[in-house]
Amino acid sequence: MELLFEKKRERKDGGRRLYVAVEQGTGMLELDCHLTRDGHVVVSHDENLLRQTGHDVTISSLNLEDLPLYKDRLEVTFNAGHYSTGTDRKFTLLEEVFRKFPKMPVNIEIKEDNSLLMEKASNMVKQYDRENLTVWATVDSTIMKKCRRSNSTMPYSFSMRRGLQLLLLYYSGLLPFVPLGESFLQFYLPRIINRTYIPEERLLKNRMVIYLIEKLTMRKSLFKHLANRGIQVHLFVCNEDPDIEAAFEAGATGVMTDYPTLLTDYLHRHRSQD
Repeated sequence: MELLFEKKRERKDGGRRLYVAVEQGTGMLELDCHLTRDGHVVVSHDENLLRQTGHDVTISSLNLEDLPLYKDRLEVTFNAGHYSTGTDRKFTLLEEVFRKFPKMPVNIEIKEDNSLLMEKASNMVKQYDRENLTVWATVDSTIMKKCRRSNSTMPYSFSMRRGLQLLLLYYSGLLPFVPLGESFLQFYLPRIINRTYIPEERLLKNRMVIYLIEKLTMRKSLFKHLANRGIQVHLFVCNEDPDIEAAFEAGATGVMTDYPTLLTDYLHRHRSQD
């Protein structure tokens, strides 16, 4: 199954942006979440708001009502040189998303080792009866363990450490014999790195490193094996047609984009050709 989903990060227009994504056929919303000082779970790519708002403050240091507005014009993180604008410049609450889109699958990424944030997100998932529609996601294995302790019934994705273990199992030939608890494998499409996405990590600026990552991870047989076991493979962040094509050609079951209309048009064109 091809899954279209929207990454709601620093894209503006608040809830309106989400409405547009859903109208375009988005199958999942990917939300990075942080906690305000007064206990509200806010959707934001960054904990520090300097890049997004121009104010050098953190979400955790402010009450909800004191959060600054998004910049009038904000560069899209995964499409260097392109900018987002909008009329609704307020940050979105996770609870608002749950209320507006009760049947929409949501991927919650937890970046901070914050037990209260995990607990509040978990309680909200239970309150809105979304345990089968909401996914735990984080690159940190310690944070993932705490997320799962907060709510073990929610599906969850591979952390960085578990992803490396997955590759070791795959290349050793042991993968078919090892049980996997994860329901999702999610990572950046390597070919976008240093092109549409400029990483901060010095190691990732090395072309040879990216080449090796691509050769090791973009394995159609691995993706097919995972899909056969009911594990979805999502590739981030495909904002151009060639990247979308590369992701699906590799066997991804889902593609994440900042531009749901672009991806919808791509899928419509290729389905009509088929």
